[in-house]
Amino acid sequence: MSDEPPARTEIDDLLAQVGVVVNEGDDSFGDDGSSGGDSLATDDGDVDSDHPPKKRSTRSPLASLVEWIVVVAVAIGAALLVKTYVLQQFQVAGSSMDTTLHDGDRVLVNKLSYRMHDPNRGDVVVLKTFEGTSERDLIKRVIALPGEVIDIRGNCAVYIDGRLLVEPYLDEVEAACSAQPTAQGVTTATGECPLSDGTDRTAVVSYPCVVPADSVFVLGDNRDGSSDSRTRGAIQYSDLLGRAFVVIWPQDDWQWL
Repeated sequence: MSDEPPARTEIDDLLAQVGVVVNEGDDSFGDDGSSGGDSLATDDGDVDSDHPPKKRSTRSPLASLVEWIVVVAVAIGAALLVKTYVLQQFQVAGSSMDTTLHDGDRVLVNKLSYRMHDPNRGDVVVLKTFEGTSERDLIKRVIALPGEVIDIRGNCAVYIDGRLLVEPYLDEVEAACSAQPTAQGVTTATGECPLSDGTDRTAVVSYPCVVPADSVFVLGDNRDGSSDSRTRGAIQYSDLLGRAFVVIWPQDDWQWL
């Protein structure tokens, strides 16, 4: 018998292509036909016995708890920032804004409005709480702007710089009264309208008067049932919390303001 190793055959080539390694030495296989060397990874996913698979790491309960605490804290902080500086819900109490707003209506108030621009005539505004007043007195409509001469005749007809103000948001009775000129409006005034002092103290307003700088003259849409600038004086910009722009509840009262 020759001492030379057997020549490589086509079968050896095929086995090499499919990834099976065959040792040509006589001691490469054990008695049971298994290879005598180290275990090898094969195509069916078997793993080398010397390199066991790594266990998947699991998150501890404490880490999960900390993560949830951070998420909740961020959510609460964001909500407080929005409520303080951007948007807030208010509930209407009382009838001073009938029939535009009703007792129990909930409105959204934009707190950024007057940080970006001055109030406009017709805006529905929420005022800061006045000492000694109830919340029903804190939502009104802007009627006159700084530097304008306001004159009120018969407790319903409003003149701005001598012109009768048309107010389509009033109910039929108020609108009929407001639409009837009682006399020609005046364009000059002897002095400024008094400013509210932040309390429920009654202010003496003599018409016609000029609305002071950085303030507005506000009225309730229900003129006979509203305590407003006629008895409190003009409201300073700093006492305006923001502009109410939509009624969100109840559904039947939903409307843009």
